[in-house]
Amino acid sequence: MYGTIASLESKKGGAVLIMSNAFKYPNLFKPIVLRGTFFRNRIFAAPTGYMDQDGFGVPPVEAAFYYERKAKGGAASIAVGECNVDSEFGTGGKNPIRLDNPHVGNSLSRIAEAVRRQGAVCAAELQHAGNCANRSQNPPGIAYGPVDGTAQGPVDGGIGVRTFFEMPEEIIWRTIDKFAQGAAFAKACGFGMILLHGGHGWLISQFLSATLNTRRDKWGGPDIENRSRLAIEILKAIRKSVGPDFPIEMRISGSECYDGGYGIEEGIAFAKQVEDYVDLLHVSAGSHEIAEVFTVTHPSMFLPDGCNVQFAAEIKKHVKCPVATVGALGDPYMMEDIIASGKADIVEIARGLIADPDLPQKIRTGRESGINHCMRCLNCFSNLLNNGKFHCAINPETNREAEINFEIPPAKKKKILIAGGGIAGMQAALTCAERGHDVVICEKTDKLGGALRCEENVPFKSKLADYLNRQAKKTAEAGIEIRLNTEVTPEYAQAENADVLIAALGARPEKPPIPGIDSANVLSAEEAYENPEKTGKSVVILGAGLVGVELAIYLSSLGRDVTVVEMLDGINHGGNVLHVLALDVEIAKYNIKMHFNTKAVEVTPEGVKCMGPDGVVSFSADTFIYATGQRPLWEEADSLYLSANDFYMAGDCITPKNIMNATSMAFSIARNIGTGS
Repeated sequence: MYGTIASLESKKGGAVLIMSNAFKYPNLFKPIVLRGTFFRNRIFAAPTGYMDQDGFGVPPVEAAFYYERKAKGGAASIAVGECNVDSEFGTGGKNPIRLDNPHVGNSLSRIAEAVRRQGAVCAAELQHAGNCANRSQNPPGIAYGPVDGTAQGPVDGGIGVRTFFEMPEEIIWRTIDKFAQGAAFAKACGFGMILLHGGHGWLISQFLSATLNTRRDKWGGPDIENRSRLAIEILKAIRKSVGPDFPIEMRISGSECYDGGYGIEEGIAFAKQVEDYVDLLHVSAGSHEIAEVFTVTHPSMFLPDGCNVQFAAEIKKHVKCPVATVGALGDPYMMEDIIASGKADIVEIARGLIADPDLPQKIRTGRESGINHCMRCLNCFSNLLNNGKFHCAINPETNREAEINFEIPPAKKKKILIAGGGIAGMQAALTCAERGHDVVICEKTDKLGGALRCEENVPFKSKLADYLNRQAKKTAEAGIEIRLNTEVTPEYAQAENADVLIAALGARPEKPPIPGIDSANVLSAEEAYENPEKTGKSVVILGAGLVGVELAIYLSSLGRDVTVVEMLDGINHGGNVLHVLALDVEIAKYNIKMHFNTKAVEVTPEGVKCMGPDGVVSFSADTFIYATGQRPLWEEADSLYLSANDFYMAGDCITPKNIMNATSMAFSIARNIGTGS
């Protein structure tokens, strides 16, 4: 059913060439055959859902470009996520792909063909939400799980109580048939593999859970055989529907990683139940239905690389079929070692291929230093929930593949002066250089990278530091003239006589206008990041935005006793709602004291005086830090607008937001310069 391609040897003129002798990652790029299907390497693109379907579950044309881009980058398999098999009882999100709508066929065929023509295998992730189904409806629609129950959770964009029902026998068999029909439909549309989702809190894992599945019939109870029965019957039905020569991958949670969920021992037992029915066992972890482990399933920046490999490695010791691992992967040496050491046969990457779809090809061709490594900031998934599309903080092309796939008119060569060498400035410079312009970038400090350089020594921000260094290196290698310790004034810009000036000046910390804020023991968040040794044993941070909360976590890790004061009623996530789940875990871990609906009104020698829900309250500390927002450098940018014929502003000097906003704006502005009539 499965095997490897034994040799990469070729003969030329009587000589035998063995390419792997000079190859650093022979195991990572060794092809594998699953059920007669050839996969060109061991890097698979894990399923990522495309949420921008219409109300009938039909993906837009842009979806094909999104998935094809990953295939062009060299991954061997590209999984299309969230293909729902039962529109009536199985829908998890608002707009999944609906495999039981025949009118979806043309769109799915377009996606599968786009992936296939790039030499990769397109997989369809079959999904059913079980007792989480139809919760986006108002009132919530009918949902079936292993047993009757209620749950507090998302309902129509808010939080409410939803009711679900025990799945009766006839609905169980109906559901099994729905999976089989969905698999057959996906195969007919040109998909080359089925990926059955059996983890993360969806239907199959609900039946597997001894906590959730307390039935007393053959579909549940204390016996693992009964709790595995639904999965096995689904796998048998899928095999019958797709035939003997079609690979089936199954995703499971090796451990659910929370109190009340099952552990690795149960994960092993389940894997042994299904191993004879699958061609690849895809071992993930956690449950996205449990807030405290959502960021284990989707590892946060606070977790180490490869944090979930342990579960795949343990299960692989007990099964005969190939095993894939997933979660916080992207380092080529780690991935090679995973396969070489036998911890897994395949590595699967989700966000890493959103940040850089060319990751596999860069590794293969010796360009590892150029990989745009995922920062695990969760901006992409948060944006998916908010706007229906993945947009990456550090890859402005993600989900704009359809726009970028077609050539725009060649740019008329311009001399471009960029004021500011931060996130937006470097991205603008790189894009302008790619378009053939002469580019000069000026940065008033001694290093490219901008204000975020203050965070480069924070351990959980190591991926950010890598990104800044990588962008600076690319800027230096792109033929761009870099002028450090150079501030662009109107006089300087006019003397430069550039055709275009891009102001990417950024923003500065906003100091709250309260008495005592200029006291000696008060710092900005930027100062505290740069010089944490200036902070005392106890710290009060004013502001619970991402900057303030992440600073609280950093200082707590250094042993400080931290209190955070915020005038709003919760963490100000700025749109990155999922990152807050990771922050909540760290806040609890370090016992950081959070005070919401509390406004600082004065800093005194004794402490900071605040107005809270119950009146005046004071917090004493050695050090007070303000993280109360950023002031965009409007006036400084405005002073430059007459210094060149063409003028643009980019990034935080317009509106301070986030890295994603800065890169996408700079990329779009720079790409269009010189294309007008």
